[in-house]
Amino acid sequence: MSVKRLLVVVDMQNDFVTGALGTAEAQAILPAVRALIARERAAGSDVAFTLDTHGADYLSTQEGRMLPVPHCIRGTHGWLLADGLDAADARIFEKPTFGSVPLAEYARAYDEVVLCGVCTDICVVSNALLIKAFSPESKVMAVESACAGATPAAHAAAIETMKSCQIVIL
Repeated sequence: MSVKRLLVVVDMQNDFVTGALGTAEAQAILPAVRALIARERAAGSDVAFTLDTHGADYLSTQEGRMLPVPHCIRGTHGWLLADGLDAADARIFEKPTFGSVPLAEYARAYDEVVLCGVCTDICVVSNALLIKAFSPESKVMAVESACAGATPAAHAAAIETMKSCQIVIL
């Protein structure tokens, strides 16, 4: 029996890499994310991308009031995937908040789910925990070197949180 595997690339969008909420850490993981996508595709894994997606009313939302930095506004350059990321043949999940229930439901069809992307401490951990909750017997993993947090300390804390919740850290 072969293992059905899904790679989830979380929010690797311009605004999180070089834009409004970009960080040096997010820029630094971009080559690792590209390489991971290529490896997983070559191994026969399916690939999905999440897109943080907001509207022009972002600042009037709860998230916008708590994080008053407009970002990933649908249709803008910041909303697009970062350079060199190929979403061909990938499933795309637009999400207005940190985690995606449709993604977690979709991931139920997989024996193994691997996550990478940004921000480790917000959207990566949220999606990892949702997937684990929806598929408790699936092996859920996160690639530490292909994730970046809002800060290095927040990244490290999220890695520890995922470990505590039986997410395998690679």
